[in-house]
Amino acid sequence: MSGITKTFPGVRALDGVDLEVAPGEVHCLLGQNGAGKSTLIKVLAGAHQPDGGTITWRGDRVALKSPSAAMRLGIATIYQELDLVEGLSVAENVHLGHEPTTAGFVVRRRGARSTTAALLGRLGHPEIDPDRLVARLSAAQRQVVSMARALSHDVRLIVMDEPTAALDPDEVDNLFRIVGDLTADGVAVVHISHRLEEIRRIGDRVTVLKDGRAVAAGLPAKTTPTRDVVALMTGRDVEYVFPPRPATTGERADEPVLRVERLGRKGEFSDVDLELRPGEILGIAGLVGSGRSEILETVYGARRPDTGRVLVDGRALRPGSVRAAVRAGLGLAPEERKAQALLALESVTRNVSVSSLSRFSRAGWLDRAAERAAAGAATRELSLRPDDPDAPVRTLSGGNQQKAVLARWLLRGCRVLLLDEPTRGVDVGARAELYAVIRRLADEGLAVLLVSSEVPEVLGLADRVLVLREGRVVHGAPATELDEHRVLDLVMEGSPTA
Repeated sequence: MSGITKTFPGVRALDGVDLEVAPGEVHCLLGQNGAGKSTLIKVLAGAHQPDGGTITWRGDRVALKSPSAAMRLGIATIYQELDLVEGLSVAENVHLGHEPTTAGFVVRRRGARSTTAALLGRLGHPEIDPDRLVARLSAAQRQVVSMARALSHDVRLIVMDEPTAALDPDEVDNLFRIVGDLTADGVAVVHISHRLEEIRRIGDRVTVLKDGRAVAAGLPAKTTPTRDVVALMTGRDVEYVFPPRPATTGERADEPVLRVERLGRKGEFSDVDLELRPGEILGIAGLVGSGRSEILETVYGARRPDTGRVLVDGRALRPGSVRAAVRAGLGLAPEERKAQALLALESVTRNVSVSSLSRFSRAGWLDRAAERAAAGAATRELSLRPDDPDAPVRTLSGGNQQKAVLARWLLRGCRVLLLDEPTRGVDVGARAELYAVIRRLADEGLAVLLVSSEVPEVLGLADRVLVLREGRVVHGAPATELDEHRVLDLVMEGSPTA
């Protein structure tokens, strides 16, 4: 790709970007949210048409007029927001758009199931049923199906946008094994990730984007210092650090605002006990599938427990009632914020105010001026950018979308904030801002229950940590008494400290 430009109304998303990818290499594409990564890969995928520049594919200049044109050439893209059809089966998704047919129009369903099963086996997941509806799959399983769909074509280049965001360490290992097999066969991979340790592990070369420009190209992935990469991404020297904990950590004598007693759901988690006090951040560490998100959703009332109870200020909440949880002062920022938390086509104001609309209603009429003023105050408190309450929330970066979700619960006056993967898909600079916001809210008295796939994030942000394995809490300790190695030992083996 040479001199690629792309302009949207009021925004120059790409400004003369070059990208060169060699056969058999893993080329890592880095940059903060808004740097132009997504636009560049959509041009490569045929989803966007560039305003200028050229694309040369295997020696020939090409025009990628559509995603199907790119796929026919052997270019497959796996987006972070997976574009699977939930109402179709795994096999139907894998072969969508190129179904095996007889006589040109009769779909060979048995053949589709057979080839899908073979692809899933190649990916190390033979347990996924080709006939199962995608809607019934976990996030990690959906990622595997998306990989299978890419491999169902004769691909020579695979673009992967944050492919490990929803995977546990074993599944990441399996994905990287597949990538190694593909590159050994000469397939090229463009890998986008905010996890710099992944770049070291899997990458060959790195291109860094900033403000729609390539500020570095072809850097050696394994030897370029992290500080240099971060400085290129941000334009400044940024340390990936967490805000300091208050001196009183571990000495709180307050009564718990949230207490969970022997909470359980069959097949997901069991006998979960925890206490959370005002001003405290409690982290839950565990692998994907260990029950972490399910615990948060059950505490929030989105799932009904089979056993146990949730108490706020000593009073039990009605099981399985989100309304009761919200009225008691609980707020949830879910893992899939775009699908589960945000109204993509609505403004920032409406996304922030949606849980507090009754506050702005008078005799059945909505006081839009009061709504806008209150939402604006909440977003300014969190330094949400741009400071435009009328902007569609879908136009914000991942970090600022997360701030909009947090602002919603601040406006509501929530006392217990449940955070599920709060920095998923958020770049390194915005992560530091979110960490500072979460710590400040806790310092002001908010109680925070945090789930994250990234052990350093749990250890760096939380005051106390519960380690979860296969739905059971196997250990709990102050974060300062744990390290990443110890937590990984616990989540893999599950043996609590004697």
